[in-house]
Amino acid sequence: MAAKITLNNEDLVRRCLELGKIAGQSGDAPVGSLVVFDGQIIAEGIESVKSKNDPTAHAEIEAVREACRKLNRLDLSGATLYTNVEPCWMCSYAIRQTRIGKVIFGSRNVKTGGASSEFAVLLDEKLKPPVPSITAGVLQTECDALLSL
Repeated sequence: MAAKITLNNEDLVRRCLELGKIAGQSGDAPVGSLVVFDGQIIAEGIESVKSKNDPTAHAEIEAVREACRKLNRLDLSGATLYTNVEPCWMCSYAIRQTRIGKVIFGSRNVKTGGASSEFAVLLDEKLKPPVPSITAGVLQTECDALLSL
């Protein structure tokens, strides 16, 4: 039986940065995302808006879609979403709809971010389901640097 590997927030955001670099090489915004459930990465997403010609193909949406397919359900309660950039409003709504319990990211997005902008979809208690916990600023220097390339 294989031993369970424990990954910390920094390791997981580093993986998002690796995925973001791949997205950037294809001409998309350098954003990567993961969904972690029960201590395992169950889904990865790479920003693919330009490469797929799909305005909904944000890294977070791609990861949430894959997680729902793999688990064969729309309720991702107990899961954590990681991304190198704060999820936008659209992605934040998908996170709320699927009941993801934690969101961990590096760079803030004050214009359209689901926690930092004037439309804080991730934090709005009037929206159901419950508000996820938010951890911001993980490897922020590295995340900001990737966005500036």
